Amino acid sequence: MPDTEANYNVREQTGNPEHASVDDVVDLVIYRAQNPRTEHEDAHFDTAVAALVDRYGTESVRTVINRILVDDEPFRTATNGLEMRNVDGVRIGTAASWFLEELNAQDDH
Repeated sequence: MPDTEANYNVREQTGNPEHASVDDVVDLVIYRAQNPRTEHEDAHFDTAVAALVDRYGTESVRTVINRILVDDEPFRTATNGLEMRNVDGVRIGTAASWFLEELNAQDDH
């Protein structure tokens, strides 16, 4: 029996216009990389993403996020063909999934 539930509540997966789109997530990731929060409990995500965007560039980070959130690729293999360390795919995927939750929670208020 096929799994009908999306892994991530991202618009491209669910078809729900109330869910954040993958572009919203990428935009927030890039924004946070450029403007890391200092006094926030999740500031470590901002710092990690800033280092990854600096190392690999925004397009590679965007590709990994899309592969994870939309194409259901595992965090480690989402880096294939990008000359990126697998562990950095895990870091990007973890941060992106937290930022997706944050965006969707904002829409709930």
